[in-house]
Amino acid sequence: MPSKTLKSGCVQLRHRPDDPGNRRQLTAAVEQAARQGCRLVLLPELHAGAYFCQTEDPARCDLAEPVPGPTTDWLGSLARELDLVLVGSVFERRAAGIYHNSAVVLDSDGHLAGVYRKMHIPDDPGFYEKFYFTPGDLGFSPVDTAAGRLGVLVCWDQWFPEAARLMALAGAELLLYPTAIGWDPADDPAEQARQLDAWITVQRGHAIANGLPLLACNRVGHEVAGPECDLGTGPEADAVAGGIAFWGNSFCCGPQGELLARAPADDETLLLTEIDLGRAEQVRRIWPFLRDRRIDAYGDLLRRWRD
Repeated sequence: MPSKTLKSGCVQLRHRPDDPGNRRQLTAAVEQAARQGCRLVLLPELHAGAYFCQTEDPARCDLAEPVPGPTTDWLGSLARELDLVLVGSVFERRAAGIYHNSAVVLDSDGHLAGVYRKMHIPDDPGFYEKFYFTPGDLGFSPVDTAAGRLGVLVCWDQWFPEAARLMALAGAELLLYPTAIGWDPADDPAEQARQLDAWITVQRGHAIANGLPLLACNRVGHEVAGPECDLGTGPEADAVAGGIAFWGNSFCCGPQGELLARAPADDETLLLTEIDLGRAEQVRRIWPFLRDRRIDAYGDLLRRWRD
């Protein structure tokens, strides 16, 4: 198969305490990616500000905005100016009391090519996303862009093989995961290493099982819940009080799970990668997992548990 090379970039940044600072850094990184020849740039999850889901606070719903709205207008202008595809993240206000954690895809002409609403919503100490986000209802549909057909998922979705498989079955050429994941600083180094290794391994598994390249773009840096939050007492409160050390490690892998590029755990990085989108078909010819699936025997996957 002929090569179809796509130069891509993951913008791994730490949060700044003010919105103009965040935008300046993101804009500068995307501009740098364009100068390096990138046709696709992926931003981290909820990049507009701090990761606010560490605690439950109804007032933070004021941060939500419509889609289309201010963030998509900004990202669309940037994509059009730089002639690249830009995948961003928005705390979407759909209606009063209905909010989503949404990925937005701005095509190289600046128009909003597609939206994906996060389907799997976590609820753990420090990651109280069920309080804020309604589960997505747009399904697993790739977005056609000038950079290819993109299978965009979000963070917690990256642990579920079904999500990646459904994107692949709909013709995605590339899997993308904007992410906000990190350690509890109280975890010992061995536990932190296990968590990070699991995160990378499961996503490489999705790439292998579906014969697709994959980009994962994470936040980096330590973020605390904030002094204004009443955390209460107990083990969960102690975990939240320690904040989250976002572990970076944004990476790109190929359709056999091979690591093409990986960012460090603790530094802001513009991770640039050359991806051969045409290689997926070569790999699928020798590892024909999609051909050999026993779709006649998988009905029980629609059950929560086989009693």
